[in-house]
Amino acid sequence: MYQAYPGGAQMPEQQRPAPPQSVLTAVKLMYAGAAVSVLGLIISLATVGSVKSAIRSADPTYTSSQLHAAEVLIITVAVIEALVGVGLWLWMAWANKRGRNWARIVATVLFALNTLGLVLNLARPHTIIGTVYSTVLWLIGLSAIILLWRKESSPYFAAPKI
Repeated sequence: MYQAYPGGAQMPEQQRPAPPQSVLTAVKLMYAGAAVSVLGLIISLATVGSVKSAIRSADPTYTSSQLHAAEVLIITVAVIEALVGVGLWLWMAWANKRGRNWARIVATVLFALNTLGLVLNLARPHTIIGTVYSTVLWLIGLSAIILLWRKESSPYFAAPKI
C-alpha cells in the first residue's frame, strides 16, 4: 500500500552521485582488461607452434598423439578462459560504474583468483608471451582493485541505491 510522504508531498527523488575519478579510472582499466583478454585470445591462436615447443620441452617423453592432445587442451582452455575473462571484465566494469558494492567485492575475489592463476601459470608449461600476458592482466586487475578500494571511492559504493 502506498502512503504519501509526510506533509502531503511525494518523497523527494534521490539523485545518485556521479562516480568519483578513482572509480571511473578503475572502470577504464576493466575495459582495458577486456581488450587485453581479446588480444590474448588472438595471441593464443597465433602462437600454437610455441605451445607445442613448450610442452615438448617440459616433457620430451610425450608421444605425438599425447603432444597433440595437450596442445589442443591448452589452446581450448586459453580460448574459454579468454571468452569468460572478457565477459567478467565487462560485467565488473558495468556493475562497478553503477556503484554496486557487491561488484567491488566480486571484483576483488576475481582478482585473488587471477593472482592464483598467475602463480599456477608459472608452474606449468608456458610461453614467455603467455607469462607477459598474464602479468599484464594481473597488473591491470591490481590497479583497478586499488582504485575501487580507495578512500574517495567508498562513499560512492555506500550511496543510496536508486
